[in-house]
Amino acid sequence: MADTLELEIVSPEKLVTRERVDEVQIPGKSGYMDVLPLHAPVITELAVGEITYKAAGKVTHLAVGWGFAEVLPDKVTVLAQTAERAEDIDVKRAQDAKTRAEAALQKGAADLDYDATLAALRRAEVRLQVASRIVEPARTR
Repeated sequence: MADTLELEIVSPEKLVTRERVDEVQIPGKSGYMDVLPLHAPVITELAVGEITYKAAGKVTHLAVGWGFAEVLPDKVTVLAQTAERAEDIDVKRAQDAKTRAEAALQKGAADLDYDATLAALRRAEVRLQVASRIVEPARTR
């Protein structure tokens, strides 16, 4: 029985990661999907959300937005429009984006692209959530 699976996450800009992992959780359009070695093959569309994976006891978090994931028994390939590690997220930029989206929704202008604004808000919230993951462990010490 396989103990690990290969995880490859790619964005248009770069290869974000390629490593052996114990498990991975990905945000599918229908909800989060937990993947362990020997998972049944599936292809799913990604939603805006957080990818979490565990490798050698270490948990890593990434913010992703849109794309596709292919799950095979020994490999997960994620092709994401955006993918950022927690330490690479510009928190100020994400907070500013969240503030702008919330203000636009509050204002409710007639020409507002509601779906795009909601997507921008969700992406900013996920980026902030993932970025907070690197701060939280330091608070508990």
